[in-house]
This record gives sequence, structure tokens and C-alpha cells, in this order.
Amino acid sequence: MLLLASVTLTVVPLAGACGDDNHAVIKADPAKPNIVFILADDMRKDDLKYMPKTRSLLQDRGMSFQNAFVSNPLCCPSRATIMRGQYAHNTGVWSNVPPDGGWEGYHSRGNEEDNIATRLHNAGYDTALLGKYLNHYKGTAVPRGWDVWFATFTFEYYDYDVNDNGTLRHFGTGERNYQTDVLRSRARQFIDASLTRGTPFFAYVAPITPHEPAIPATRDRHDFDGEKRVPRSHSFNEGDVSDKPPWVQRWPRLRTDQIAEIDQRHDRRVESLQALDDLVDGVMSELRGAGAMKNTYVIFTSDNGWQEGEHRIPEEKAWPYEQSTHMPLLIRGPGIRAGSTNDALTLNTDFFPTFTDLAGIRKPNYVDGRSLRPVLKENQPSPWRTAILLERRNPHPDQLQSLYAGRSFFGIRTRGGIKYIEYALGPRELYDLNSDPYELTNLYDAATPPKGLSTRLEALKKCAGDACRVAENGP
Repeated sequence: MLLLASVTLTVVPLAGACGDDNHAVIKADPAKPNIVFILADDMRKDDLKYMPKTRSLLQDRGMSFQNAFVSNPLCCPSRATIMRGQYAHNTGVWSNVPPDGGWEGYHSRGNEEDNIATRLHNAGYDTALLGKYLNHYKGTAVPRGWDVWFATFTFEYYDYDVNDNGTLRHFGTGERNYQTDVLRSRARQFIDASLTRGTPFFAYVAPITPHEPAIPATRDRHDFDGEKRVPRSHSFNEGDVSDKPPWVQRWPRLRTDQIAEIDQRHDRRVESLQALDDLVDGVMSELRGAGAMKNTYVIFTSDNGWQEGEHRIPEEKAWPYEQSTHMPLLIRGPGIRAGSTNDALTLNTDFFPTFTDLAGIRKPNYVDGRSLRPVLKENQPSPWRTAILLERRNPHPDQLQSLYAGRSFFGIRTRGGIKYIEYALGPRELYDLNSDPYELTNLYDAATPPKGLSTRLEALKKCAGDACRVAENGP
């Protein structure tokens, strides 16, 4: 049963409203702020340039984070980290598949019993998950803590099933069933209902855009016909990868047909992002129409990035390189200066403690991250983290001859732009991103290993709770 906030509401007709905006305006605000968390899937930081509405509504009128990262750049581990505020070595979710990943891996470790949804729900929030939950999620049971549950099962943009509050529903191939648009509509309905009740709400909106197969809505299929070519950075189809780990060296130079395929995929990704841009616009329209922006935080980010030919890698994520780990992060809300930017080193462990802080509830001791609330007010605490942990465990350690052999890694990425990676089977990478932002020259020298970084990395990869914040703050 949804808990009602004890506030007095003044409801007046919405003048000049039409379509989805035709609802009551809530004059009074709940005591606790509303939170809308929009999570893209496999979206790179530089993909934001293709989303003009999102940039106008969130970046130009909110805060843009320049150094936002994910620790484990893979869908399910990243989403588990968001839900629990912990590094993967503490959630126990390392991959997209069981036993150490996917929904089964998350569920079997008891993570559904205590997370951001249960905490906010217990604090009186209406909570909704709309879209992708965790890889290989199945069944009709609704996890604890969610008042509204509209969870998708697959990466289909059309012709897919949804768990709608415990009931299986099918959406067909018609244009009105385009998944991103359906989620936009459901998000607006949830926001409208919560505002009408006067309860604070937490909307976790998670479309699959622009994850493969990246099918754009029909209306957007020719929006970027002039953008069919992937931006060619200096690392695109890198000429010399002899200083890279063996599994990168195995990639031959990209052929003409492979480059054409990368460009075609890029075109689909960019065009699919237009519906996500519309989703952000729709959510903001709902909030503005109800006069709710003065008490609502809207967060936009992605679970991980995507390689598009950098270092010869034609596609995929889960690499320690910037394209996989460096995220877009935009936040708009009360007290946030419009058009502001922040270079604080942030991580996906931070969303949980940020949301609990905004809601006025204590974060649990198991959380590894830290609240961004003071950063949003441009009052960054001191000390603040000077490094983050990068980590990944190969889900198929027995496949020693495969392309993925040895790709398990732990790494440290510092505020000063130094990245050091230790792989399970021995290779090391060291980059100075200040002089080498494209990670072209591996500076690691076995004769003079970076002992300070290695020692600090050792502390990070074993940390938990307060110990993580201490290790991150380090010298």
C-alpha cells in the first residue's frame, strides 16, 4: 500500500494544457524531494551531442559532470552497483550471466532484500521501475520495495513482453508499441499519479536505448543520415597495438567492410537515441506542467559505454578504456546552478547515497559510495576522492584460448588523469591521460613499476564501506 505524505495540496486546472499535459497542477510540494533517475544502456559520453533536448533541459539548466565513471563497465554489474551503492567485489555481481552475475547472481546474494528501492519505499516514497532491471531477469514476482513494476525482459524494441506489476503483458510490432515510447508514457503516468496523491516519488526509468540491435523509431530513421560515419578519434583502428595486452593485439586492423558495419551500427544507435531524447522531454514536460520541478531532481546517465573501433575493437564494452568507463552524467534540481559543470571524480556507487541523502535518510554502512549532494551545491567536501577502482572478472575463466582469456582486471584511475591496469594473466597498462587522452602509448615498464599506484590499487580492490572512501581519498 502506498504511503501518503502529510502535506496540504492546492489543485487548480492546468491552463492551456493538451494531450499528456492535461492534469492538475500541484501547488504544494511534498516534504521530501522527488527523484527521477533515467538510465541509458550502452550509451557513450560523447553520444550526448546527438540529444539536443536532453542537453537543453538538463545540461543547460543543471549540472554536467566531466569526470563521471562506472567501475565495472558491463550492464548487470553496473546496475547492481547502482542499486546497492557498492563495487562489484562487494555486490558479488561480476557479469551478465549466472552464477556470478545476471539477475540470478544478484537475487541469490540477497541483494533484493536491501537496496535503494527498499530504503526509499520504507521512507514513504512511491517507487517505480520502468524498463530494464537486470540481465536475464525472469518471472512475474515483483521484488521488494517497488510500488510500480513495469520490467522488460529482452532487448527487443518491438514485439516484447513486460512484467506489469506481476502480470505478463505482450507489446506487438505496431509503432505505438515502440519500447522507449511506451516507457515515456508509463513514466508520465506514474509521475502524474504520485503528484496527485502528494507522495514523494522515485522513478527509475531504464530504456534499452541505444543497446543492440539499436532499432530507431520509424519517425527517426532518417534523422541523422548525414551522421553515418563514426567519429574517427586517434585511437580508431589504431595502427600499432604492440604495447597492448595480447587480447587487444589479436584484433587485426579493421577492414573496409568492418568499418562500414561500425558506421551502420553507429547510425542506428544515434537514431535510436532520438526517442530517448523524447523520453527526457516528456518527463520534463510532465514535471513542469505540474509545477513540480522546484522539488524534483532529474538524473541522466548510462550503465556503461561502448567501443566503436577504438584500439581496433569493432564493438563491445567491459574494457578499461575511456569509451567503456567514462559516462555522461547530468543532474538538474533545486539549488543546482543552471549551466554549471563539475570536475569532481564521481562513480556509479554514488547514486544510492546521493538519493538517501536527498531523501533525508541514513545510508547503510555497506555502501561504498558517497553523496553528491554537497557537490550539487558546489560545496565539494574535503577530502574528496582522488581515485576510483576499475574492476572486471572474466565470467569464463576456463576459456583460456578465447578472445576473452585473461581479461579479468583491477585498475586505478586517478583524478590527475593517470590510469593503471593489472590483468589477471600478467599484462599491465599505464597511461597518462593528460598527454595521451586516447590511450595510445602504454607507459608501463616492468623494470620500474608504479609501486605507489599498485599499493593503492591493492587497498581499493579489497575495500568495503568506509574503507573504500578512505582508499579513494588517498594521497
